[in-house]
Amino acid sequence: MSEISANEPEKTQKVSDLKRAAILDAAITEFSEQGFEATSMDKIAAIAEVSKRTVYNHFPSKEVLFTEILGKLWEKSAAQLELEYKPGRPIRAQLEELLWLKMETLSNPTFIKLARVVMAEMIHSPERASDMVNRLGKREEGITLWIRAANADKRLMVDDVPFASQQLQSLIKSFAFWPQVTLNQSALPEAEQEKVIQSALDMFLSAYAIVE
Repeated sequence: MSEISANEPEKTQKVSDLKRAAILDAAITEFSEQGFEATSMDKIAAIAEVSKRTVYNHFPSKEVLFTEILGKLWEKSAAQLELEYKPGRPIRAQLEELLWLKMETLSNPTFIKLARVVMAEMIHSPERASDMVNRLGKREEGITLWIRAANADKRLMVDDVPFASQQLQSLIKSFAFWPQVTLNQSALPEAEQEKVIQSALDMFLSAYAIVE
């Protein structure tokens, strides 16, 4: 009997985790298809097959739920981009690998759909959208960290690392993010992705790489 009692909290936690995951999946679907304003916690509860109280027990508001989803997408993106700078490897090869990972994230259909939701919120409720984005921007992402490390190793000459990182990523997003978010264009085919990445590398390294 004591063993059953001892396992009860673990079983309860597993059920709670499953319900939380179901809520997040349902919310991603609703936010992507309906947008922020039209999404209701009632509908999310119905899709997740949980009670409305259960939804609010996990997420006290729709804003918190949406921010949680953005956070998970950001964490997945950041995890993909956390390739450590390697002093012994050619910098172009390292940076190319990072940019391909960035391209993979930007080509994710769910990422694009939710990015559109954020853009809509920036128009309808700038303060709320700004708060959502600011909660996600507390940590430097992988490309910025990589540039900082390469700069410290004297293989790049960069005066403003965050600026250079944004500059590089803008070269990618101009073709592989903004047209998809704002104009509903399809993801770039692989040959076009290759062209964009190689061109971005040429421009960035010609400006910042130290000739060895």
